[in-house]
Amino acid sequence: MQLCTRARYGARALVEFALAHPDNTVSLKEVAKTQRISPKYLEQIMRALKASGLVKAVRGMHGGYVLGRPPSKITLGEVFRVLEGSPALVDCVEHTGVCPMEEICPTRDTWVEMTKAIMTVLEGTTLQDLAERKRRKGSPSTLIYHI
Repeated sequence: MQLCTRARYGARALVEFALAHPDNTVSLKEVAKTQRISPKYLEQIMRALKASGLVKAVRGMHGGYVLGRPPSKITLGEVFRVLEGSPALVDCVEHTGVCPMEEICPTRDTWVEMTKAIMTVLEGTTLQDLAERKRRKGSPSTLIYHI
């Protein structure tokens, strides 16, 4: 089981906007370079994020993108749903009645449990959390120099 690049890249891009929030806009070119994402692919991702209201485009000389809400109010669960849809591992977890084995299936309860665990992590993690994590990982105090 793997997350697709759309969700991963979208989350990484949004962290860049969270780091700049609330004072600065960030250009797609900057994000693409910093996050090593194809600019064309990033544009596709940004269209979905903009349509959902998670980001807003700012025109003009210092234009770019900004978050639509404070980073503490945007969860990874919301980002995932916008870019990927449901995190349910199998259809029968989200839509009852799609499988004739639903009531007697020995594995369905496990898929439900796994989906709930994934949702707990996604809904419990905000862009603010990720921005703080990135600051810690990039802070000089975490670097070790060997001579």
